[in-house]
Amino acid sequence: MSAAPEFEVAAWLNAKGPVSLAALRGKVVAVYAFQMLCPGCVSHGIPQAKRLRQAFGRDELEVLGLHTVFEHHAVMTPAALQAFIHEYRIDFPVGIDQPSNTGALPLTMAHYRLRGTPTLLLFDRQGVLREQLFGIVEDLRLGALLGRLVAEAAPVDTARCNDGVCHI
Repeated sequence: MSAAPEFEVAAWLNAKGPVSLAALRGKVVAVYAFQMLCPGCVSHGIPQAKRLRQAFGRDELEVLGLHTVFEHHAVMTPAALQAFIHEYRIDFPVGIDQPSNTGALPLTMAHYRLRGTPTLLLFDRQGVLREQLFGIVEDLRLGALLGRLVAEAAPVDTARCNDGVCHI
């Protein structure tokens, strides 16, 4: 399996700069694709993402949001998203999916063939997409999936290995 393609993001909020899946290799990554006006996102997806952020160390799991707008484009602006992030006290990075010039679906949503929101994408430590879960994911199921991914060995950085000895 090969590493998943990067997201096509217009801007990152709650981040010091651009966020890339490549830079997060070595960590398990949970990405919540959501819309501000999606009831399931607001009642379940965002609260679940916040709980994950609290439950796992950042060395084990990185939590990201992907605001992917496929309806109500006129009201789902970056300024509205910033207010939403503030009001809902979201402290993880949130990318704004790059709008398409040719259709209603933003680029990352189309590329990953997301069926709607909320969608949870789980990437392993090598950056491979292992799960794409549409709709509400029960906490116990998610805990089992993440437990398996976090328990998998981190990839060996061969650049730090000399003569069969690997250094931290």
